[in-house]
Amino acid sequence: MRKLSKKSRITATVAGVALVAVGGGAAYAYWTTTGSGTGSAANSDGGGTVTLHATFNAGLAPGNQTNVAYTADNATTSSTVVGALTANVTTSVPECLPAWFEVTAVTTNATVAAGATGISVGSGVLKFNDSTANQDACKSATVTVNVSSQ
Repeated sequence: MRKLSKKSRITATVAGVALVAVGGGAAYAYWTTTGSGTGSAANSDGGGTVTLHATFNAGLAPGNQTNVAYTADNATTSSTVVGALTANVTTSVPECLPAWFEVTAVTTNATVAAGATGISVGSGVLKFNDSTANQDACKSATVTVNVSSQ
């Protein structure tokens, strides 16, 4: 093996130290820091309004009754729960008295997802009470069940 000259040894030593300094410095060169932050966004303003429907069979006569199905459509972007249902009857003929009818609404407290349609939210019974009065005014009259929720 050949001996290095003094000049070559100094050059090699300086190069080695420089290499260690550059390489070693890169391994330990970093910045330290601390920090914090937040983010926020407004929530939905609630479930909004659903559209309720009452469906029942036609052909009701005095003394008869029919089942009523209550459904909901939710066109909003938030799901909602339909609470207590309230129902009442109107008729297309003023002489066909709404007081001759009884309607119930049993609530299921159903969740209606955003964009959902036809979701069952309750049921009930529509009864045409038989009166001692002449009820001929109700023949072919349209009976409407109006439903709302709270």
